[in-house]
Amino acid sequence: MASEATVTQEAPIDELAAIVGQGNIFSSRRARLAYEYDATPKTVEPGVVLFPRNASEVSAVMRVAEREGIPVVARGAGTNLSGGTVPLKAGIVLVCTRMNAVLEVDPRNERAVVEPGVVNLDLQRMLSPEGCLFAPDPSSQKVSTLGGNVGENAGGPHCLKYGITTDHVLGLEVVLADGEVVRTGGMVEDCPGYDLTGLMVGSEGTLGVVTKMMVRLMPQPEAVLTMLAIFDRLEDSGDAVSDIIAEGIIPATLEIMDRTIVEAVEASANRAGYPVEAEAVLLVELDGLKDGLERQAHRIVEICQRRRVRQVQVAETETDRDRLWTGRRAAYSALVSLAAGASIHDTTVPRTRLAETLHQVREIARRHRLTIGTAAHAGDGNLHPLIVFDPDDPEEVERVHRADREIVELCVAMGGTLTGEHGIGIEKRDYMPLLFGPQELELMRRIKRAHDPKGILNPGKLLPE
Repeated sequence: MASEATVTQEAPIDELAAIVGQGNIFSSRRARLAYEYDATPKTVEPGVVLFPRNASEVSAVMRVAEREGIPVVARGAGTNLSGGTVPLKAGIVLVCTRMNAVLEVDPRNERAVVEPGVVNLDLQRMLSPEGCLFAPDPSSQKVSTLGGNVGENAGGPHCLKYGITTDHVLGLEVVLADGEVVRTGGMVEDCPGYDLTGLMVGSEGTLGVVTKMMVRLMPQPEAVLTMLAIFDRLEDSGDAVSDIIAEGIIPATLEIMDRTIVEAVEASANRAGYPVEAEAVLLVELDGLKDGLERQAHRIVEICQRRRVRQVQVAETETDRDRLWTGRRAAYSALVSLAAGASIHDTTVPRTRLAETLHQVREIARRHRLTIGTAAHAGDGNLHPLIVFDPDDPEEVERVHRADREIVELCVAMGGTLTGEHGIGIEKRDYMPLLFGPQELELMRRIKRAHDPKGILNPGKLLPE
């Protein structure tokens, strides 16, 4: 059971300030309020906010926290959509954004060493002149940090071809609950022993605080070809995705947006020229060697035509490509601007069940009289149904809760899972028994207790109590 201790005036504020420096501690209530939430509605005021600058300071803070039984939540930019960085038991919020150095870039060996506060897109821009890239690209990459990407095992549009974060993390430096600093993995492909790096990636800060990452880089593709396929039926766009993959074509991205999303994007400042009368659009991007891309694109057009596509647009310039992607990356913000309340899902289903699932989500929206827009990293079956609602209407809020659970249960029944990239946090913690039996959940709890006997690392997240 996690400790209920919090940081108060009687607790070791002075000791913590001595570790990180007076300029790196927020103890006033006004300053702390900025760190009581993430991108979900849940808020809990932290006891104190610290900004460590290196692993040594994190280690010293954890030794104090472990001694006093104070909960600790590690945090980056706070963009996560699962409640994962909300400090449920107050205590210490450990903000890692000042640990933001790119320590090493080795293009020849396709490796880099970075700190957790590095912003995803900043790393991409730094790597571009070197002719390489870091493949995971969550839609929040303009602000989300790599530490958060590792904690939540983030994906992004390009995860279809290149995989999610765990596929690109070779090793970690981690501070454990008692302050011990350990290193997992390394700069080589295969390390003997247990996959401790894999255990830490996606653990949502419940097993340790990541202070350094060794990541895999990839060469930039020689050529990129981007297309927008326009459909009059949402289910046809889902079937087209399955057909493309079944054909043996693996695009870099396959992104679906339904009419609700398209209308919201086109009504926002991020207009992308999507046709608002279409029931769905499919954003397809191919990359690789220039020879062969046009042949693949022609085959994809033929497949879409079999699925009654209305039109396929091809981006002729880099400006056209950027415009199409601006709309996709702005989909979430465009839709949530329509109402004061929003509930976003992150479930994953087998590709062959995608069209059926999209249809059922629409039925759930109709039955509960709710507005649900769906975007999807469709190539790997990762759906993002987003419900917008009035949080001041108790009856509508209750309908949202019922729809939330039905969507999750639907995707699990389709052979899918609870999350593809947003993590479990508190939003889906109580859904874990839908996917795992008592024995599996107890095994996870044993792992948690072995790493964190006092339960001070991000308590109340990931595992149902």
